[in-house]
Amino acid sequence: MAPSATSPRVASQPNMAKDVNGTCGSEGRRCLVDRSLNELPAVVIGSKGNYLHMSSGQRIFDATGGAAVACLGHGNHEVRAAIMDQLDVNAYSNSMLFTNPVNGNLAQEIIEGTGNLMSRVYICSSGSEATEAAMKMGRQYFCELSPPQPQRTKFIAREHSYHGNTIGALSISGHVARREAYIPILSDNISWVSACNPYRQRLPNESDVSFVARKAVELDNEFQRLGPDSVIAFICEPVSGASLGCVPYVDGYLAAMKGVCRKYGALFMLDEIMSGMGRCGTLHAWQGEHVEGDPKRDCLPDLQMVGKGLGGGYQAVAGVIAGKQYINAIKAGTGGIIHGQTYQAHPVACAASLAVQRIIRRDNLLPNVVKQGAYLAQLLRQKIGSHPHVGDIRGKGLFWGVEFVRDEETKVPFPRAWNVAGRVLDVALKEPFNITFYPGQGTADGREGDHVIVSPAYTVVKEDVELITDKLRDILDVVFEQLAREGKKAC
Repeated sequence: MAPSATSPRVASQPNMAKDVNGTCGSEGRRCLVDRSLNELPAVVIGSKGNYLHMSSGQRIFDATGGAAVACLGHGNHEVRAAIMDQLDVNAYSNSMLFTNPVNGNLAQEIIEGTGNLMSRVYICSSGSEATEAAMKMGRQYFCELSPPQPQRTKFIAREHSYHGNTIGALSISGHVARREAYIPILSDNISWVSACNPYRQRLPNESDVSFVARKAVELDNEFQRLGPDSVIAFICEPVSGASLGCVPYVDGYLAAMKGVCRKYGALFMLDEIMSGMGRCGTLHAWQGEHVEGDPKRDCLPDLQMVGKGLGGGYQAVAGVIAGKQYINAIKAGTGGIIHGQTYQAHPVACAASLAVQRIIRRDNLLPNVVKQGAYLAQLLRQKIGSHPHVGDIRGKGLFWGVEFVRDEETKVPFPRAWNVAGRVLDVALKEPFNITFYPGQGTADGREGDHVIVSPAYTVVKEDVELITDKLRDILDVVFEQLAREGKKAC
């Protein structure tokens, strides 16, 4: 049985911030670059289990763990102890010269979590860094093959995708609004195929098999258009994250995409920064489809990015997991990855991550993710599935998205300016609801379309799921009543 948020390993009382009045600086000036320079964000002064304690006196239920990050909830004493122990041993050492036992232990934990099907782990500090590293690692692979294939310089990604905010990661992302301001400085060696989004793409009476076959033909055609031997990799999220709102792969999709990559000798790269490390009910999202030794079910990635749930928010940590074929090629070549960073495999981050991953395994939390995820899906469909402006409810494990539409039949989205998903969050954070949901826009076409994500801690219990869904149902009533009062006709 999964421990609840009140288990002994979770702080029974939150540790409150000692300097609550220091949020604006000693002279009352705000010196930090926040997400908004014009609005002061709410101030968290403590946290425990599923709850954030605010300077306003509010106690907010964290139903998203940030962006699907806080997989163990807040205030876990065991993770805190692991951090403090590593600080006593060694807080930092130069990875060009030294390593720490904790780094190797974390890497072993991760590789064993793949069933030992993969080989090595590059550890960094954020998902964007992981994407950058994976792109460079992909290029290096083809430069070190014997004979080398230096003509491979291109990537194929998916429309409406998001892989990070740095230049390379944003270049490979297909989210129109997030790319818009930076297009003149983004790389032009990227092309896109359509996402795997059956809600908006499935043809009338089209089966999963036919849908997947159509996607495979589209990818194959893109390889042909670019020149098959010019492509480094195809990259996708098995379950989409912030850009589309938890749209899972259709059965057979991942294996079909890998099949096209293998046909042309390209790498198959998976972005599980948001959907991985247990969030979807298996430690890695691809494990829900992969069958070792069966070419028709083979979706083992060559390179896989992980983050968020890797450290549960206790430290900034992410990584790239590399397959055996990849590592063998590099070992036979230069013998090392031509990429490194100051905080690569940071000892304290690795200690926190190792503690988080060991807790997930020891406490058998993944069955709880599956069980409570199924209950979450059931209650979402019961309580809001018939709402006239809920177009789709989709997800896996404890990673669920709710897409809002202006018209249920035509699936027409709300105008972007109405900011429906943002309104849901605004209402949710206030009395009497006091809860978080993760909003997103651009769901329909990269600009318009709204969704919210529900991604609570792996330790949630039945009563938590009921609370989340009750509150979301009531919040939607408030939001659409507000729109009606403002003369914004939903239909």
